[in-house]
Formats: sequence, C-alpha cells, structure tokens
Amino acid sequence: MADMIAKGTWVEIYNVLLKAGERAPHVPADTQQTALEMRVKGFLSADADLGEEAEIITAAGRKLRGRLVEVNPAYTHGVGAPIPELWEIGREVRALLDAEGKQ
Repeated sequence: MADMIAKGTWVEIYNVLLKAGERAPHVPADTQQTALEMRVKGFLSADADLGEEAEIITAAGRKLRGRLVEVNPAYTHGVGAPIPELWEIGREVRALLDAEGKQ
C-alpha cells in the first residue's frame, strides 16, 4: 500500500523533461545522452500517494506536476566554503566608502 500524503505538505516532485537523445543538437555529446530532469519542491495541492503523479504549488505560486518522490525534503545545496580574500576586500571597500562619507 502506498503512503498517502496530505494536501499542503512540503514535498518534492520529479519529472523527465527531455529523454536522452531529445536534447538540443548543439549541446555536447555527453549532455545529449543524458536526460534533462526536473526536481521541484512545493506544497501538495491535493492528497497524493508517494511515488504517484501529484500537483504542487511552489513558493513562487507556480503549479507543477510530477512524480511525488520525497516528503519534507531539505535544501542540501550551498554556496561553498567562505573565501578569506573576500572578507578582506569587504572590509577595504567599507573603509573606502566610510572615508568618502558614502555609508
């Protein structure tokens, strides 16, 4: 029996937008042989079963359909490790702006 997920739950859906070989002809060969996939997080617009087709409403208000693959998904991406050189540049820029009275 599938797991019924309630309307309004934060979920992730998955869909294949273009199958391998359907990509634009000008993309590199290795990309051409890879499917273009979509993974989107949002709120279920109606009760749905895990693994089945579902509709979500994204934080931006878009309605999208796809296979329901995860409940309460986390954001796992980041912007990388801090770059010490940028900290120093930030301090220097603020000091220059202060010296010119622009802050």
